[in-house]
Amino acid sequence: MEATASAKYLRGSAQKARLVIDMIRGQDVNKALAILRYSSKRAANGIEKCMRSAIANANETAEKANVSVDPDDLWVKAAFVDRGPTKNRRRVRPAPQGRAYREQRHFCHVTILLSNDARPEPGAKLKGGKNSKIAEATPAKLAESKSRKRGGAAAAPRGKRTPSKAAPAAKSGGAEIAVSEKKATKRASKKTSAEEE
Repeated sequence: MEATASAKYLRGSAQKARLVIDMIRGQDVNKALAILRYSSKRAANGIEKCMRSAIANANETAEKANVSVDPDDLWVKAAFVDRGPTKNRRRVRPAPQGRAYREQRHFCHVTILLSNDARPEPGAKLKGGKNSKIAEATPAKLAESKSRKRGGAAAAPRGKRTPSKAAPAAKSGGAEIAVSEKKATKRASKKTSAEEE
C-alpha cells in the first residue's frame, strides 16, 4: 500500500530542499523523521510537515480499505522536489559601484511517497542506474577522460588549430622531450638572427 503527500509553495529554492530530501530517501519513516527533526537546514521543517501528512494519508487510506497498517513499517519509496515560482518581484538590492542585484524569492513543491511494500536489496543493480555506469567505465577510460579535462597530452584539439610538430611526440609519451627540443630550436633561431645582424 502506498500513500503520497505534497507540500506546495514552500519557502526556499528547490536546490536547497533537494539536499534535505536526499537524506531521507529510502529511509524508514521513524529514521527520516529523526533526520528532519535534528537537521539544521531551513527546508527540513516544511518537509517534516509533509512527511507527517503522508503518514496520516497512509492511515486514512488503510482505514478506508479496511486494512491494518503499522506506521513503523512505512518507508520513503520516492521523494522529489519541483521548482516553484519566483513571483516575478521587481525588487533590487544595492550592489558595489552603483549597480543593483535583482532580488528573487524562490519557492518549491515537495512530494513524498510512502510505502509498506518489500524494499529492494541495497546492493542490487538498477537497470540503467548509477551502478551500471560505474561498472562499464574502465580505469583506462577514466584516465583518458581526466587527462582531457585537465588539457593533458590526450586532449582533443580545440577550434581550428594546426597540429604542431610536438604532437606525435606527445602521443608517444615524450612530451617533455618535445617541449625542450622546441625551446632549443627557438634559442638557436634567435642566436642566428642576432649573428646575421
